[in-house]
Amino acid sequence: MLAVGTKAPAFSLPDQNGTIHTLEQYLGKKVILYFYPKDNTAGCGKQACGFSERYPQFTEQGAVVLGINKDSVASHKKFETKYGLAFPLLSDPELETIQAYDVWHEKKMAGRTYMGIVRTTYLIDEQGIIIKASDKVKAADNPQQMLDILMEI
Repeated sequence: MLAVGTKAPAFSLPDQNGTIHTLEQYLGKKVILYFYPKDNTAGCGKQACGFSERYPQFTEQGAVVLGINKDSVASHKKFETKYGLAFPLLSDPELETIQAYDVWHEKKMAGRTYMGIVRTTYLIDEQGIIIKASDKVKAADNPQQMLDILMEI
């Protein structure tokens, strides 16, 4: 996980509609950048729906929400359509941004070891500096926690 106070790494990634998003285009806004393991899984669905339900409140606070994982643009489109998501899901199959944000780690489940995304959320300020970093977040609680943090600052 990257440290609070560091400059957030730049990225240029397509969303579920093929539109390219860069960190630079969001300068002047707060960015909630959350990394999640897989589209169309129970935990990831809860997290995405939580961010989507609160999206108007995030925008009122001058923030945008961006979800990132290594799934394809097509997979993201199905995920967005299934849940009616209100924000971009960015596709990073080459793992460049995922690794730049230090969220690609060895994981263990059911006795097997594999590499995967550790569910992590960053809050980036208007100048592109990380002001909050949380790893191993609880999917269902993360959207409300991030909204609470935004409302405090």
